[in-house]
Amino acid sequence: MSVTNLIRVRPQWQQELAQSITDPVELAQQLELPQGWVEQHLGARKLFPLRVTQYFVDQMERGNTADPLLLQVMPQADEFTQQPGFVTDPLEEQDNEHPGILHKYKSRVLVILRGGCAINCRYCFRRHFPYQDHHFGRAQLNQLIALVEADANINEVILSGGDPLMANDTQLDTVLTALEQLPQLKRIRIHSRLPIVLPSRLTQELAKRLQQSRLQAILVLHANHANEITPALMNALKVWSNAGITLLNQSVLLARVNDDAVTLAELSEALFAAGVLPYYLHQLDKVAGASHFSISDEKARNLEQQLRAMLPGFLVPKLVREVAGEASKTPL
Repeated sequence: MSVTNLIRVRPQWQQELAQSITDPVELAQQLELPQGWVEQHLGARKLFPLRVTQYFVDQMERGNTADPLLLQVMPQADEFTQQPGFVTDPLEEQDNEHPGILHKYKSRVLVILRGGCAINCRYCFRRHFPYQDHHFGRAQLNQLIALVEADANINEVILSGGDPLMANDTQLDTVLTALEQLPQLKRIRIHSRLPIVLPSRLTQELAKRLQQSRLQAILVLHANHANEITPALMNALKVWSNAGITLLNQSVLLARVNDDAVTLAELSEALFAAGVLPYYLHQLDKVAGASHFSISDEKARNLEQQLRAMLPGFLVPKLVREVAGEASKTPL
């Protein structure tokens, strides 16, 4: 193979990404799900397309329509249910002064680095987000630099999306190099679901680049169930942990997925075994199409109390809700 051809070979994670499943019927056939059950939900993909990696599907139980990983990605007829208070822009993010850049918190600025995801979670609070209007390119990077330079309070940049790890290592290096020139910045934070559904995305090259940065690097994962913490993920995370990258996790409380104390405790234990500290446990953002995942605040508080009785304090994530316009997360 020539050097030219070697350069053009896509990394493993991109090859796996290209093989993602987008057809509910194909997913159902792989998982040996009843045809009648699949057909009653097919219409929901028109509201929000199905997208899931083969790796994530491989962690699901065959024949189980209640599998907690399946429920997070399979279109559901319940998404057509309209509930009061569930809206398309629950955090009021879609109209902002700088497209692709959200300055909600005093010391942090959040960047919608990439609009795409490797997986379409049915409860995603940005499932209706107009990513096409929030492209992040060179012009937006220059705006970000200007915004940080104009506000001495900002000391951290959060890369979000979509999923920021949909950007390749070269693109991330460009952003990181630019941010490293701003002396007031202390940290770079990456919020990503990708490692959970595609562990190969945690490349050694990116870990090394972050290790070499003068900015302290933090990776905030998004896992909701212990079944998502696999040996493949643990091996990949160990490389990043050894590179000095802080590993945290935030979860969302989801009816029928993780709304019991034993399941949540198992998740915290699995995360810690993988070198990840539980960080936030979010009440569901009230996004249209996801009301069937919602649980009451009373139940959420009871779950937190049970967790405190079951786990050491450092394994109990903070129970919070994000409220549009508030300067920080709101504890329940």
